[in-house]
Amino acid sequence: MTAKNATQFTEQEHRLLAVWAADCAEHVLPYFEAIYPEDDRPRKAIQAVHLWERGDLAMVEARKAAFAARTAGHATATTHVAGHARHAAAYAVKAAEFNGDAASVERDWQGNRLPDRLRPLVFPASRD
Repeated sequence: MTAKNATQFTEQEHRLLAVWAADCAEHVLPYFEAIYPEDDRPRKAIQAVHLWERGDLAMVEARKAAFAARTAGHATATTHVAGHARHAAAYAVKAAEFNGDAASVERDWQGNRLPDRLRPLVFPASRD
């Protein structure tokens, strides 16, 4: 499969790929759980993949779990690279939208908690 046709695969292949990706995440999950044994968000996101693969969870519901997990991942990655903060904020907006909340409400909530001097990092000026 070349990069050009990477999205051209069967539904069965899509499911196999998702399970493989979940297996990869689950393989390193003990590293996270050793530090945060009470935080089950990554495990729940992985479980969502398996539920989806079996047909017990709609893709849109699995996607909700993905946005929440991505938000947490980018928040943690901010400890290494500050630029990840903007991605955590963006995924939080997507998670809010997919759960029926308005994107503008989430953005306002984020903005009210961000010091003014850090705004350009998270909310860069548009490049119109």
